[in-house]
Amino acid sequence: MSEGNKTICIIGAGAAGLAALRAILDTPQYKAGLWKPTVFEERDQVGGIWLPDSATDKSGLPMTPLYDSLTTNLAHPVMCFPSFPFPPSTPIFPVAARVQSYLESYTAHFELNPFIRLNTLVTDVLRDQSRWKVQFHSGESVDFDFIIVANGHHRIPRYANVPGLESWLALKKAMHSVWYRHGQYFGDKVLVVGGGPSGNDISAEMRSYCTVLVRSITGALREDSGNLKIRGRLTKLGSDGQVFFEDGSVESDVDYCILATGYQVSLSFLSPPLLYPALPPPCPPLPDTLYNSTYHIFPLARHIFPIQTTFPPTSLVFMGLPVRVAPLPVMEAQAAAIVHAFAHPEAFDVERETRDVLARYAELGDDPAAIARKWSVFTEELQWRYQDELHEFAHKDIRVPQWRKDMYGAKVLLRSFWVELERRGEADEWVKGVGEGGIDEWAALLQKLLRAAQEWESSK
Repeated sequence: MSEGNKTICIIGAGAAGLAALRAILDTPQYKAGLWKPTVFEERDQVGGIWLPDSATDKSGLPMTPLYDSLTTNLAHPVMCFPSFPFPPSTPIFPVAARVQSYLESYTAHFELNPFIRLNTLVTDVLRDQSRWKVQFHSGESVDFDFIIVANGHHRIPRYANVPGLESWLALKKAMHSVWYRHGQYFGDKVLVVGGGPSGNDISAEMRSYCTVLVRSITGALREDSGNLKIRGRLTKLGSDGQVFFEDGSVESDVDYCILATGYQVSLSFLSPPLLYPALPPPCPPLPDTLYNSTYHIFPLARHIFPIQTTFPPTSLVFMGLPVRVAPLPVMEAQAAAIVHAFAHPEAFDVERETRDVLARYAELGDDPAAIARKWSVFTEELQWRYQDELHEFAHKDIRVPQWRKDMYGAKVLLRSFWVELERRGEADEWVKGVGEGGIDEWAALLQKLLRAAQEWESSK
C-alpha cells in the first residue's frame, strides 16, 4: 500500500474526469484524508463534449462538435454509468441536452463540485524529480503526485488526405463537421464524407436542404435512392465542383462538402520527452517513451498506463481513449482500475502488461500506420472482456450483464424502431414511469422493445 498524502490532478470535467473523481472520493484513502483530488476544466461547466458551444466563428475551433439534432446512438441504459441510471421516463435515445443534464445530476448527486476548478486551462505537464508539475494558463504552477488525463478526443479535426481539399477549404466550399450545427442550404448538390454516426446524422438532415445528397463511405457499394447517392472512398476534389471516387465514378456540380472524417487525439499539454508527436517505431521491442500518432497513445497497458522508462507507469494515466464502445461503462471500469493502481502500484506487472501489448500489436498486422488506426477501435467482444478485466484488476466483483451486450448488439435496430415510435407519437408511453424501480426496469423494457422492433422489422 502506498503511504502518505497524495495529490491527484484530473484534466477535464467531462464524463471521464467525473468518473475518475467519483471513484477517488469512494476510496478509503480519500476518506482517511490521504488523497486530495482536483479536477481542472477549461470551460465554465462540467459535461465535456455534451456541453453546447457555438460554432459561428469558423476561424477558431469550437469546444465541442455537438450539433443541434444530436441524439445518442446507444440506448441510455446501455451507455450510462452502471452505478447511476438516467432518470425515470427518459426517452430511450435521449437528445444531447438530456445527457448534459444527466452529467450535471451525476456531479450533484456524488457531491463532486467542490473538487472541480472551472475556467482553468492546463497548458503544460512536466516531470520534476519524483512529482508532476502542472502549469495553467494563469501562470500558476502546482505539483501533484498523480495525473489523470481525461481531456477527451473530439475537438481537433482529422482531414482526409485528398487532393484538392485544401483548395475547397480555402474557397469555403468545404468544412469539417466540427463546425456543423444544423441543416441549412449549402447548395443544390452537397457531398458528405464519412460513414460514422455524425456522417449518418448529418446526411439524413441535409437531404431536406439540397436537391442531391452524395455520400462518400469507404468500402460502400454504389447506390442511388431518391435524392441520395452513395459512393465509395473519395479520391479527389476537382475544380468546378467535380468529385472523384475510388470506383472511377465522378460527380459534377457539387456545391459543398462536409467532412465527417473524425478527430485527432490531441494532448497539447504533453510534449517531448514525455510524449512525442509521431508514429511509434515498429515493435517489438516496445519504445522507451510515449508516442501520439493522433490515432492512439502508445504504448499504454490496458489503454491506460504508460509503459516507458521515464516515470512510474501508475503515476500518469489516460482515460477515454477506446472508441466504438459504450463510453461511460468503460470509463467507470477504467476509473476503478486507476484508483486500484494508485493505491497498489505493486499490482502493476510491467512484464505481463508488455507481453499483452505486444500480443495485441502482433494481432493487428505488421504495418505500424495501420496498427495505429486500429489500436483504439474495439470489437464488441473486446469491450466486454476489457471491462470485466479492469474490474477484476480492481478486485471488484462486477461483470457486464448479458442484457447490455444484447442491446448494444441490437443498437441500430433499436434506434430505427425508436424513431418509428416517435413518428407514431407512442415513444413517451413506452418509457412512462420506467426506471422508478432501478436499472432492472430499464433492462426489462429494452428486452420488450427489442422483441417489438424485431416484429416491426420482419413485417416491413
